[in-house]
Amino acid sequence: MSGLSLESVSLAYGGQTVLERIDLDIPEGQLVSILGASGSGKSSLLRLVAGLQVPDGGSLRWRGAALEGPSPERGIVFQDYALFPWLNMRDNVSLAITQARPSTPRREARREAEEHLARVGLAATVERYPFELSGGMQQRGAIARAFALGSPLLLLDEPFGALDPVNRARLQDLLAEVWRQARPVKTVLFVTHDVDEALYLGDRVIILGSSPGRVIADLDVSFARPRERQALLNDEAFQALRRRINDALAADILRGLQRVESGEGVR
Repeated sequence: MSGLSLESVSLAYGGQTVLERIDLDIPEGQLVSILGASGSGKSSLLRLVAGLQVPDGGSLRWRGAALEGPSPERGIVFQDYALFPWLNMRDNVSLAITQARPSTPRREARREAEEHLARVGLAATVERYPFELSGGMQQRGAIARAFALGSPLLLLDEPFGALDPVNRARLQDLLAEVWRQARPVKTVLFVTHDVDEALYLGDRVIILGSSPGRVIADLDVSFARPRERQALLNDEAFQALRRRINDALAADILRGLQRVESGEGVR
């Protein structure tokens, strides 16, 4: 099925190449985890797909059409939640709905917002403001808002990176459940630094190498869903795939250090 396609995509900042000739084909309905060391271009890749930046070379297409600027078709969730502090949670979500579908009556948008908040366990927070909620609750609100947009393509940029381990695990489970139950099924690009998180959530793991960012591995994650966390962590195939990914990341970091020592990475 036609989905997201990147062909020879390159990006540079101030003469420094961040992404170099990225080629990817992601069918609709996949949840793809993106791993890589700091500076490998993970967030830049998401910003290109979101239409927040323009590549210096190559092309990006969604469902066969060229990507041009931001669109409600591509929802994005950042690590810092990005909720509007002057709006309560219901209005944060209903605003996304009316932006995506301007003809939606206000009462209907508010009703839909309450349904999305209830789906992520925030039914009791509809009148509360973001600053009145914990970080985990705010991030659940951001996820509810992203799904409320109805975007067929979701871009998640380290959405759980600032959370404690308990809330992080809860939100991983929540995301997996909401994604699995969504109809139509959404395509998700999920940026993370956490190997276990990437494997637990993803149908596929893409590893970006650094200096410059390029695809150094593209691995299928074929574990059946729904996934049970402890059983998966104890699975020999999971452990082997984790070792393979860690080895690839470590080798990339070593190559980066060698480039710096040789003067190649100094500009």
